[in-house]
Amino acid sequence: MIKRFISLEWKQFKRASYFQKGLAIKILLFLAVIYFGGIAIFMGGLMFFILKKTMPDIDPIITVNNFLVYWVLGNLAIRFFMQQLPVMNIKPLMIIPIKRNVVIHYLLGKTTLSFFNFISLFIFLPFCIVLLIQDYPVLNVISWFLSIIFLTMAINFVNFLINKNNTVFYLIISALVVLIGLEYFEIFKVSEPIGLAFNSLYNNSYLVVIPLLLMIGLYKVNFNFIRKGFYLDDTVSKKAEKINETDLTWMNRFGSIAPFLKNDVKLISRNARPKQVLMMSFFFLFYGLFFYTQPHYKNMPAFLALASIFVTGGFLLSFGQLVPSWDSEYYKLLMSQNIPYKKYLESKWYLMVVAVAVSFILSTPYLYFGWKIFGMIAAGALFNIGLNTFITLFGGALNRVPIELNVKAKAFSNTNGFNPTQMLIALPKLALPMILFYIPYKLFNFEAGLIVLASSGILGIVFKNFFLNKIEGIYQKGKYKTIAAFAEKK
Repeated sequence: MIKRFISLEWKQFKRASYFQKGLAIKILLFLAVIYFGGIAIFMGGLMFFILKKTMPDIDPIITVNNFLVYWVLGNLAIRFFMQQLPVMNIKPLMIIPIKRNVVIHYLLGKTTLSFFNFISLFIFLPFCIVLLIQDYPVLNVISWFLSIIFLTMAINFVNFLINKNNTVFYLIISALVVLIGLEYFEIFKVSEPIGLAFNSLYNNSYLVVIPLLLMIGLYKVNFNFIRKGFYLDDTVSKKAEKINETDLTWMNRFGSIAPFLKNDVKLISRNARPKQVLMMSFFFLFYGLFFYTQPHYKNMPAFLALASIFVTGGFLLSFGQLVPSWDSEYYKLLMSQNIPYKKYLESKWYLMVVAVAVSFILSTPYLYFGWKIFGMIAAGALFNIGLNTFITLFGGALNRVPIELNVKAKAFSNTNGFNPTQMLIALPKLALPMILFYIPYKLFNFEAGLIVLASSGILGIVFKNFFLNKIEGIYQKGKYKTIAAFAEKK
């Protein structure tokens, strides 16, 4: 029966209208798995020698065990934010003689094939091989490795239970930050008592039964949880939801674009996917910390220019790239209204401009790194407003992939609405500001690079109507193709 399920899913994927897009995405994801898997294997193989060199007085296996608590919490947090849990259309299966248990076992079995489960294998298997080469006890190493794999699978099943509960996610992140802070400032080293527990798993081989039982127990909990709702009545019943009306009359001051702006605000506040993207765009504000805190990037100012684009352009890059897919569920209705297409595009432009402006205000703490860095952020904000907004809207004319607004998928792994063309459109958004800054910087000085980068954005604002008219023509030309594409459902 499992073989039959796999066959049905393959036929559904192969015969779908989005087959080519889906195949391209899967190829890209496969290449990403190879790349990151290779890095994990490489790091796992070197981990023993790195720890031996940096902390020669401590056994590397003890060091790893001491910090495994951070691996567990970090793994769970990353899974919550990124891991896309497998789905299956079970309604047709409910009316034919197939045992519910078989379907549930198949669904839970699919979760074990996640890359996040294999990453532990890629890291800890090479590490354990090195331990065996270094004459560590075979039984202890094997039992410890199995314990790690069982714990990884337990984390997988925990994520299955909590993946729709944002409160749990924030608690995990808070716990991780607090524990790292306590460890860093040497207030309380949580790694020591918890490290003793993991060291016991290594020193006492028979304790491998504990993570094994934990994994089996969580599997049973997930199984019972799914089975409880595995009834046809549950799938067809409608859940009444209370919707709070938001007073947006103050937006009427924006004139003819106000209806579109109101629609976007309601779309973001009432639907799962836009909320996720909004949350993800907030994290772009911290992108500069990866660059501005590293001394060697001071000699690579083009990368600092790239960081400034990310700091203020999170919403533009994440939400903006999916225009007009956000409106795919009612796009035909929008296009039937007696409102100029340019007003629709202008509303999206203003939305992105406001988001960039808010991000710029929130970025003021970067003044800590000096006026040059903050000046670069300001120049990047102007470039985002004046040019990146129009590049983003132009890319939207080529994006005809619908989005299901209330599919609560993980923000980074959700490919709903993804179009490979977006990757090509993203290149000028990232490469152009680096070029505009670097050439005058190289020919003259740092300030010249800032002036050129900022001036390019100001020119874009001056010629706003020209750009919008050109983009409107592209949208008008492909309007009916877009309507037809949005009518297709996966």
